[in-house]
Amino acid sequence: MWKEKFKANTFYDFDYTLLRWAFDPLTRLDRAERWVDVPVRLEDDLHIVRVQGIGTIADPHFEVSSDSDEHKGTLLTYITDLFQWEVDIEQVHKHFLETNLAPLFQAYPGTPIVKDFHLYDCLMKVIIHQQLNMKFAYTLSTRFVETLGTNKEGVWFYPSPETVAATSYETLRELQFSQRKAEYVVDTSRLVAEGKLDLAALAEAPDEKIMKELIKIRGIGPWTAENWMMFGVGRPNLFPKADIGIQNALKQYFEMDKKPTYEQMESWSKAWAPYLSYASLTLWRSIEG
Repeated sequence: MWKEKFKANTFYDFDYTLLRWAFDPLTRLDRAERWVDVPVRLEDDLHIVRVQGIGTIADPHFEVSSDSDEHKGTLLTYITDLFQWEVDIEQVHKHFLETNLAPLFQAYPGTPIVKDFHLYDCLMKVIIHQQLNMKFAYTLSTRFVETLGTNKEGVWFYPSPETVAATSYETLRELQFSQRKAEYVVDTSRLVAEGKLDLAALAEAPDEKIMKELIKIRGIGPWTAENWMMFGVGRPNLFPKADIGIQNALKQYFEMDKKPTYEQMESWSKAWAPYLSYASLTLWRSIEG
């Protein structure tokens, strides 16, 4: 067992990361004690890394621990990237203080992009969750992981693409997947397993190329692609205007009688670039309670 301490470059709301991950019943964490157990898959090896917040938003410190001395360096790099501790959130904050979202960012300082644990896991989750209400979406993704994934010491790991690629549509239908959703999940996993969809390589491409490549795949539209880029890759400049939560948050924030039009959202968001993802997250946060 090893243990290391870290400090983020600028202010950082670790408790918000726990709140976001707590939406998913598969995540093992404790918001009171301020820790989360991160499932890390390194090829065929499964590792559990505990990250605990021991600082404040203004002075963020973390304690990272795991049991693999051999993979310590790789795991620390992975965790640093996952939490994006090297991103200058203070610069983002200053940018928004000059926009019409200034009061929102003053209310929720230090909000980071909260990424899913792995690129493939995130893609499966957004495909499963598309066009579903949140409660049933998490019911489905939980059944998916508990049926096909692996539990190590109480921490759930998503199944590998190879496992899902070898799964029948009927297996997912028995979990209450629609026929189309079952096909989207299995067929996309086959592309990954066969090397036709290299998520790690795609994650290095510009946003426009990622969008172009993903929407070629049956079952992946712009909403799914944008959410994968934000929550899988951690891209800073995404604003999914079709998202109902963002529409509702804008309606509430600007005290409107009805949801904003795409034209209104497009006009407002020009001043929020190049940090649209942070606007999206902070807007979602404003209605999450």
